[in-house]
Amino acid sequence: MKMETQEEEQSTTTDAQLAKKVNPVLPSEIIEEILSRLPVKSILRFTSVSKPWLSYISDQSFTQLHRTRATTLRRIAFFLSAFDSSTRKNYFFSAADDGEPLTLLMTLDGGYITEAQHLNGLVCFSFIYFSYPRFQADAFVLNPSTHKFFKLPCPYSLMNYAKETCYYFGFDESRNEHKILMIRLRDLRARTAEIMIYSMSNYSWRTIDVEPPVGFTWDRLGDRLGNSTKASVCVNSVVYIGVDRHRNSFDILGFDLRREKFSMISTPEGVVVRGFYRPRIIEINGSIGVVCYNYMKKSNEMYFWILQNGVWVREIITLPESWVELAGPALEPLDVNMDDIIFYKSKVSGSVMSMPIYDKMFSRCFKSMQFNLGHQFPCSKTVRLNQIKFYAESMVSVTNTTDSSPQAPLVTSAWSIRRKRTPARRVTSTRPIRTKRTPACFTEWGSKYFTESTLKRKCGGFGVSTYPQGKIRQMIHP
Repeated sequence: MKMETQEEEQSTTTDAQLAKKVNPVLPSEIIEEILSRLPVKSILRFTSVSKPWLSYISDQSFTQLHRTRATTLRRIAFFLSAFDSSTRKNYFFSAADDGEPLTLLMTLDGGYITEAQHLNGLVCFSFIYFSYPRFQADAFVLNPSTHKFFKLPCPYSLMNYAKETCYYFGFDESRNEHKILMIRLRDLRARTAEIMIYSMSNYSWRTIDVEPPVGFTWDRLGDRLGNSTKASVCVNSVVYIGVDRHRNSFDILGFDLRREKFSMISTPEGVVVRGFYRPRIIEINGSIGVVCYNYMKKSNEMYFWILQNGVWVREIITLPESWVELAGPALEPLDVNMDDIIFYKSKVSGSVMSMPIYDKMFSRCFKSMQFNLGHQFPCSKTVRLNQIKFYAESMVSVTNTTDSSPQAPLVTSAWSIRRKRTPARRVTSTRPIRTKRTPACFTEWGSKYFTESTLKRKCGGFGVSTYPQGKIRQMIHP
């Protein structure tokens, strides 16, 4: 019996040694080096290998390493939003630069989408829609790489609404957490505002008491459906917001997420607002900059002003003559990174959407980036591209995975959000409704005439047909 036991032990030892030789265990440093260089799509597949691999990939240190490697390797992807007039839905996609079909992230019914702000692989935007008796603004944060996102909780009740609500996305490097700055304009005449900050580490809003810079008034943020939510970037824990100044000038409002204080930055004399040509704030190579494109029609030149050590440095980019033929006179930059500039002029042919991108670093010429729409839309002619943004792939989670508090937001993938439509209230009023003698371009309610453009602005930019007449009447005569 002893002899048999010894033989079994020797056999087991030999098998274990042979298994180690056949399946050697890779050092953790090598595994880390390999995984950190892979795209997010491949890494997500490895989460199902084993629990140790899942724990390792979900660790914050690996997430930070992968984000750094993706930026160094310039693994850039695209975030797109489009509106289909046939279904009256907003579609959100992610796309790689390899020509694969677009990946649908989420859809939203109707409403107005503000310009998205991207930071560390996350994208933040607000969704403005009409919910009787006023407009509402909801904010969303999503990671296009992991297809995870959530809706921020509403920090105020409907009875305590504000005239304007603006959201701005930022990252506090001192605490290593993402934050959302919300500015609620209570009364434009009184020029009062409420400032709140949402922390993505504890999922809560808090109100802060902070004064605006000397000489600045909150009414300069403008209309929430206009330019107030268009231009904002975060550089070195400071959120920069573009604001208009008197005589078509342009300034930058800064908010330090660490000290929670506002500051004001003046721009050079060449940075001006001319009609629809409004300067755009950008982040380039860790510095804040301003793009001016109002001279492109005359001289094919685009001006870049970059703030370096407190001094504005101008860089002029001369575009080739072919840009007019390629994109038309309504060319406008949508997004800028270290190498490329995306312009607003999309062409849809069948299931392929083409976008002009200017390579300002190497070839200094235009190239056509094509996106495969696949079968996302029943008719491509009714699709209008709203925006397209660069973003670096990232494993950053939209929630703290180590926190199981009940305040944690609901993280979802592939949402299709339908707004709850409030039924129109019956109005018993003697106000005259539109008559046949009223011109087609005017609508009569009460003693006022409202042009179609006025109604379009009051309805959030979607025209009168979006809302029933009862709702519009209630909106104008609350």
